[in-house]
Amino acid sequence: MNWEDAQDIAEALHELHPDEDVLSLRFATLRRWVLELEGFEGAAEDTNEKILEEIQMAWYDLVS
Repeated sequence: MNWEDAQDIAEALHELHPDEDVLSLRFATLRRWVLELEGFEGAAEDTNEKILEEIQMAWYDLVS
């Protein structure tokens, strides 16, 4: 899994943090959680706000 896999990342994060208010989540926290995911192979420097927003919106779609 890498930064391009927004849907897979969102599903994994939702499993680990099911009660999290995803829209209130700071991007710094989101980035750290993604980097901590088992099987995630992306590098911290390869992401940006747009990518994190895509992950956030994919996660939001799961819970809304």
